[in-house]
Amino acid sequence: MFVTSEYRFSAAHQIPHHPLCKRLHGHTYRLVVTLRGKIDPRTGMVIDFDELREVVGRQVLSLLDHAFLNEIVELPTSELLVVWIWNRLAEAVPQLHEVRLYEQPETCVSYRGEAEPFLQPEEP
Repeated sequence: MFVTSEYRFSAAHQIPHHPLCKRLHGHTYRLVVTLRGKIDPRTGMVIDFDELREVVGRQVLSLLDHAFLNEIVELPTSELLVVWIWNRLAEAVPQLHEVRLYEQPETCVSYRGEAEPFLQPEEP
């Protein structure tokens, strides 16, 4: 069973080496959190949506909403933000399956906790 919940937050950032995004600007992000688990026969749920909302609010939204993201993540690209969000949620939500972050309505990045999401440097 997959359970998905969406959240929104607004934040500003700068991407220093990007021709356009090096200027201070902001986004209204859409965060999509998906859990995977079995239905608890006692509650009939994988997780209570209120419980998930509280955890996401405490672990992520309270820190990112209306923040300057460069003070939280050194290079706050969507890719690095989604890894940061995953790391904040993974311990608190063991059923975490996927985190998707939309910087704009038509573009997003997804992360499923892959052990090594970074490219290895090329050898000379």
